[in-house]
Amino acid sequence: MRIVEGLRGRVPMQMTLSLRPDYASIVPWVEPAPDGVVATAGPDAFRLSTGLPLEVVDGTVRAEFLAIEGARERLTLTWHLSYEETPPVEDADSALARTEAWWREWSERCAYRGPYRDEVLTSLIVLKAMTFETTGAVIAAPTTSLPEDIGGERNWDYRFCWLRDSVLALEALLMSGFTEEALGFRDYLLRVGTGDPTKIQIMYGISGERRLTEFELEELPGYEGSKPVRIGNAASEQFQLDVYGEVLGVAFFGTTVMGRIEERFWPRWRTVVDHVETIWREPDDGIWETRGPRRHFTHSKVMAWVVFDRAVRLCEQFGMEAPLDRWKRTRDEIHREVCEQGYDRERRTFTQYYGSKELDASVLTIPLVGFLPGTDERVTGTIDAISRDLGRDGFVSRYSTADTDDGLSGDEGQFLACSFWLVSALALNGRVEEARALFERLLGLANDLGLLAEEYDVKRQRQVGNFPQAFSHLTLIGAATAISAADSAGQTAS
Repeated sequence: MRIVEGLRGRVPMQMTLSLRPDYASIVPWVEPAPDGVVATAGPDAFRLSTGLPLEVVDGTVRAEFLAIEGARERLTLTWHLSYEETPPVEDADSALARTEAWWREWSERCAYRGPYRDEVLTSLIVLKAMTFETTGAVIAAPTTSLPEDIGGERNWDYRFCWLRDSVLALEALLMSGFTEEALGFRDYLLRVGTGDPTKIQIMYGISGERRLTEFELEELPGYEGSKPVRIGNAASEQFQLDVYGEVLGVAFFGTTVMGRIEERFWPRWRTVVDHVETIWREPDDGIWETRGPRRHFTHSKVMAWVVFDRAVRLCEQFGMEAPLDRWKRTRDEIHREVCEQGYDRERRTFTQYYGSKELDASVLTIPLVGFLPGTDERVTGTIDAISRDLGRDGFVSRYSTADTDDGLSGDEGQFLACSFWLVSALALNGRVEEARALFERLLGLANDLGLLAEEYDVKRQRQVGNFPQAFSHLTLIGAATAISAADSAGQTAS
């Protein structure tokens, strides 16, 4: 819906509507309607309702008018299935009032009262807006193929639900008092992420679809010449060990916040743990969905540790039946292995994968998931190494595209979620003022509506990647919470 209000004087305006459904492959048939036009393209139909005089040329609708002081023009575009009756059109002014009232009521339920509350609330609104009401799924972004490298090939379809976002989303929603949304998302994850553990994927469609076959639209030029434009995501077929940690993280966090465990869920979670016992020693594709060789990625092993750590804690807290001693031994074995093979003692930092010299910002999550205390000297060294070697103007890259074989050409921007992870790690490391300074710089990258993309290109000084990005907003909430907890701890200590 669009409302054009004349504030003063007389301003010439033009409206253009060029509908091209199915990724610009169809020019719809447009015909007049009593209050505008109707456009039909195969299964899709669109109705533009307005009191303005319209002109149709080659499937494009135009209107020219004057915005005059005190006058309001309304334009409403609706979609429906072409073989169904056109639904009633709501008046734009009443829809605006109703929508604003609904969002105000929803926002007033926010229970977060810590620092940066406005920014946290904006991020929660973004998550709610990217939630499929029917199933509870939260998509990573509502866009596809917005480039991470302007003019390059790092263009992906993010209109799906990633399991790794799940723990962050549940924590953010539950911490902020939005229990209904959190449980809706949890139930979605239980439907798609449990059952046969060998079939768990890293991402699903908004209704739980598994087949997310990737293909390219060669006829489209791409955003600012960034080709190819991709539909679907081949990473859905990758093996990423960390997703099992996400599933158990969801189970643990949901039950501890609710104070109870639903026993019908325990057999599903136990099958996941049993499966990870058989696969955690295998190399995987890693958190960043690189299209290079499989490795023993340090972050993946840490998340395998999370599987057994959370399973043990669930058993101890709720008395569930399980091979507790064996799971504890596996948990401790993974911990020892990561600290021995994923840590570079000379450089005092955790590395991207076992035996490598490359760095990876994903290991900043080591203190965030409780693998090591935030003040551990190995965490301190890792923070310093990543800030120094992966930082650009203070913001953090996921990894060095020059040193890491990710199967792609070109560079990419600085990953905002990693920079927010750095904020959280600094806060847990006791460097609260450093954390606050970086956090406020990151807030300054948002657009006028407080929205964040996936990355920030320091060289071009602009946001890049799919937009808005749930991962960026989720880690913003986590960083604000970490600063708030550090402030509270400091006040208690003093």
